[in-house]
Amino acid sequence: MASKPIFLLLPLLFLSFKLQRSSSQTWIKAGYWDSSTNLPISGINSALFTHLFCAFAFINSTSYQLQINSSNEQPFSNFTNILKLKNPSITTLLSILVGKSESTNFSLMINQTSNRKSFIESSVKTARLYGFHGLDLCGVVPKNSTNMTSLGAFLDEWRAEVASESRNSGKTQLLLTMSAQSMPIVNSVSYPIDSTKKNLDWVNIIAYDYYVPTVDSFTGVHAALYGPLSRTNTDDVIKEWLQRGFSADKLVLGLPYHGFAWTLVKSGDNDIGSRASGPAFTIDGSMGFKSIKSFIQNYGYGVESVYNSTYVVNFCKIGSIWINFDDVEAIKAKVSYAKAKGLLGYSAFQLSNDDNWVLSKAEKSY
Repeated sequence: MASKPIFLLLPLLFLSFKLQRSSSQTWIKAGYWDSSTNLPISGINSALFTHLFCAFAFINSTSYQLQINSSNEQPFSNFTNILKLKNPSITTLLSILVGKSESTNFSLMINQTSNRKSFIESSVKTARLYGFHGLDLCGVVPKNSTNMTSLGAFLDEWRAEVASESRNSGKTQLLLTMSAQSMPIVNSVSYPIDSTKKNLDWVNIIAYDYYVPTVDSFTGVHAALYGPLSRTNTDDVIKEWLQRGFSADKLVLGLPYHGFAWTLVKSGDNDIGSRASGPAFTIDGSMGFKSIKSFIQNYGYGVESVYNSTYVVNFCKIGSIWINFDDVEAIKAKVSYAKAKGLLGYSAFQLSNDDNWVLSKAEKSY
């Protein structure tokens, strides 16, 4: 029997390779556990997830090495082993907070070659020591072009160290991820897209906190999937990342397990954009899903939250208090959206705000 010409075999081999890659790609079902909350690691239903983030580690302001607070040494070292009791295949990542109050240390670290080296080497060593499968930068915000150029160099060096460590140890390469602000460009400054695509396994899009009562003097939907009237929304955010050259299968959609409560100026108002005098209940108005449901049940006097399919959000108004959050309907719609757009998966923030795993079970059902 005559052999087939090589030029006929090559397309078949290429197609087979593509199919193997696509079939082996994992649909990410991730969530963040915050050590500052009252949810014990043993209480996490890890069977509902494929990946879980342990939060937070920090950057030491003197040595620029990765730092875990002494109070978290034991829980962080046991994080992976405890989760594996319920889900032996769980993948864990150590999340390093670099946004807000930590942004200065982060800038000083990435802008100096020796500081980058200290952090990179210590982060890889710590991840292996504590049994994590990867590392995550949480809250990176584009500040200026110098910072973003340095971030690109940092990501190149981080990936190179991870690859080198893998070759030397014979272990699978650590995952590298980043949780990024919703838009890839902020105040005309862009994330280093090429370096980010090349070096990170995926980017968690922080698709929430668009409107908050400490900043906006009107009621706004903090995590709208869609946004009529040109309001900030997740669909526009995802489109912007794709237009900047990022592939959909490297984007993970952030899902909020929290909402925000506004105090209305006029108690009779009930619309998006109504005047507000500031936050209700908490300093910044933020409320976990569990707290919101409890408040409605105990003080709602028969009031129920209403699902709005236009924005994909739940609303609730009790007296002069106006709350928006994601309930089961909104979560299901967003997971369905992520699937339809070809995204890599979703990532929930954060787990202690769930109510008996109602939101997490809704996600998993998709």
